[in-house]
Amino acid sequence: MNHNYIIPNKWSIIEEGFDAERVTASESLFSIGNGAMGQRANFEEAYSGDTLQGSYIGGIYYPDKTRVGWWKNGYPEYFAKVLNAPNWIGIAIKIDGQELDLNTCKVIAFYRELNMKKAWLKRSFIVELSNARQVKVESLRFLSFSLTEVGVIKYSIKALNFSGMLEIAPYIDAGIVNEDSNYDEFFWKVLDLSENDNGASILSETLKTKFQVCTGMKNVFHLNGKKINPTKKSTKSEKYIAHHYQIDLAKDDKVTLYKYAGYVQSMNHPKKDLCSVSHDVLSKAVAIGFAGLLKQQKQDWEKIWATSDILIKGDLKAQQAIRFNIFQLNQTYTGKDARLNIGPKGFTGEKYGGSTYWDTEAYCIPFYLSTKDKQVAKNLLLYRYNQLDKAIENAKKLGFTKGAALYPMVTMNGEESHNEWEITFEEIHRNGAMIYAIYNYVNYTGDYNYILEYGMEVIIAVARFWSQRATFSNFKNQYMILGVTGPNEYENNVNNNWYTNYIAKWCLHYAVENMQRIGLEYPTDYKRISHKTNFKESEISDWQSIANRMYFPHSESMGIFMQQDGFLDKEIIPVKELPDSERPINQKWSWDRILRSCYIKQADVLQGMYFFEDHFSDLKLKNHFEYYEPLTVHESSLSPCVHSILASKLNMDEKAYEMYLRTARLDLDDYNDEVHEGCHITSMAGTWLSVVQGFGGMRNFNNKLSFNPSIPAEWKSYSFKINYRDAIIQVYKSHKETIYTNLSDKPLTFFANNRRLVLAQKGLISLK
Repeated sequence: MNHNYIIPNKWSIIEEGFDAERVTASESLFSIGNGAMGQRANFEEAYSGDTLQGSYIGGIYYPDKTRVGWWKNGYPEYFAKVLNAPNWIGIAIKIDGQELDLNTCKVIAFYRELNMKKAWLKRSFIVELSNARQVKVESLRFLSFSLTEVGVIKYSIKALNFSGMLEIAPYIDAGIVNEDSNYDEFFWKVLDLSENDNGASILSETLKTKFQVCTGMKNVFHLNGKKINPTKKSTKSEKYIAHHYQIDLAKDDKVTLYKYAGYVQSMNHPKKDLCSVSHDVLSKAVAIGFAGLLKQQKQDWEKIWATSDILIKGDLKAQQAIRFNIFQLNQTYTGKDARLNIGPKGFTGEKYGGSTYWDTEAYCIPFYLSTKDKQVAKNLLLYRYNQLDKAIENAKKLGFTKGAALYPMVTMNGEESHNEWEITFEEIHRNGAMIYAIYNYVNYTGDYNYILEYGMEVIIAVARFWSQRATFSNFKNQYMILGVTGPNEYENNVNNNWYTNYIAKWCLHYAVENMQRIGLEYPTDYKRISHKTNFKESEISDWQSIANRMYFPHSESMGIFMQQDGFLDKEIIPVKELPDSERPINQKWSWDRILRSCYIKQADVLQGMYFFEDHFSDLKLKNHFEYYEPLTVHESSLSPCVHSILASKLNMDEKAYEMYLRTARLDLDDYNDEVHEGCHITSMAGTWLSVVQGFGGMRNFNNKLSFNPSIPAEWKSYSFKINYRDAIIQVYKSHKETIYTNLSDKPLTFFANNRRLVLAQKGLISLK
């Protein structure tokens, strides 16, 4: 199958021509969302070919019973999964009794477009049915950013070569399933079906978690541009309701259905009111009308792009790719609801259960910090703060005491729901990402109140975990962290993973630093925090002792930190010597062989050096990059961005661009042959990082904003904006000059290529 079929365009994702083999991939790529809900780009009409039906509601999940071969103490009892929600896009079509189905019709023309500037999905096609009837279909749909419980479809059918009977049946189907169900369970219970005029609704409830959702629709018809009221006939079953309309068509007649639909759910409304709220919301949408809602959609996205766009000149595919990544991030998470987070696939597929991983803290926070109001990133931090009690419970289940917290590897509600022992029990470095995100937020925004009000409780709980997880070695007279899995998941149950030890040490120092500062500068807060967390002064000396005596495996002769104990005992063979026939190794090799190999799934030592770049000299960064990158297979979507950023820092321009291309078009060109499962939403933040922190050289260490921009040879110029402490600054870079423009009413001090600059309000500085 040709993966490289998306037509380059600066503002749209475009597919021309119909190919049944790429339907599921396109369903992922053309997905739409509005932060509250999202859906794959499934066809509205029937499709009997290979498809992954998917519509998802933020925060609605099911605790699917865990499937493991051998149960171990500490395993979570369930794997939380985002639910495939009732399908409201469905529109069944028959022409003179013949069903419209692109899998069985002769497709004469096909076009699909996802407009990222205005956030709508368009599809048009011409088909010939088996009865020789030819029709042209045009559909345009979007999920409203203003009315986040509403989606709208404009669906038109034109008779091209016949006069005959059109039967059109918009429906709601609550009898949907998850393909990734562990035991083929149906996760929903239908409570009620109801209808009124040209509207209908189904009230459903999730089993176990008892979320309730009212899925509603209202239908409006036009014939050749004029509103009509065709006679309706209803069809109902236990989990399905459809409205059937029959309309006589003359040749060249065009019928248009405006279908207003969506979800109203019990996280936001009382259960008893769901159906009445659904009716009211959809009635409001109908009153505004399709054109009015579409106009508002354009205006909403103009505001989003005003702060988050990256403009690249001279490379159309790069421009398309970066906007695709930014678009998906913006439609997945808006920051309006601190109860929601960002799953690795967002609203584009079921894989990874739609749950929250450490990806959010490690990769996504900087994007939202720089392109939104600080409250958006703050809500991501509050998501974890609000789940601190669960993190303490998770640690307690594994034997930790005294308020130690272990944040979950995978979660929906704060409970761990990942059931692979080498991840659940051992990939504990995730705890460090929680604290790094707090540091990142405070360092970037200057909002120290967050630590006083919320963050210190989390910092203390995580410090307690590290202090208990570290083991003192009498033999080495140092503290070790044994039996872990680092970011490189191709090594399990190792001792003294350098990244894990380093971030643990840093967390402990950060806890000490902040408690001492609070004690001196905010005594009232110190007393309150100490009381709430049962903090003891003696903990500070314990944390300092452990951090100061943390062990790091190191090779004196090579001048590098080892990824973990014994790494250099492996047979070291660069990735370039691996035959293509054996790549990717996660699909071609046994797990035993992978674990014994030197190959690295994603940045590990280099992940730590990316986070703490200011702790290391350029020479040390270069030595480690040149040693570890050639051993990295980049079989995680989160890998190329870190390497691109560090390569830019080290002036390795070709490598930086190579890694950028790998992250930017990972999904659009389907490098890993897996986009049919969904897009890599959290790694898309890494693409943004590769431009802003990589080529743009933006850093923010020690409350000091700085830039050191470079530009790929393939580009003419690029520009981006960041919101730094309420000042909007635009950075423009070409091969001849760099221009810094202050778009705000407050002056800004920053550093560019190690020069201190003061950018006046509404000012501009040009450097040749």
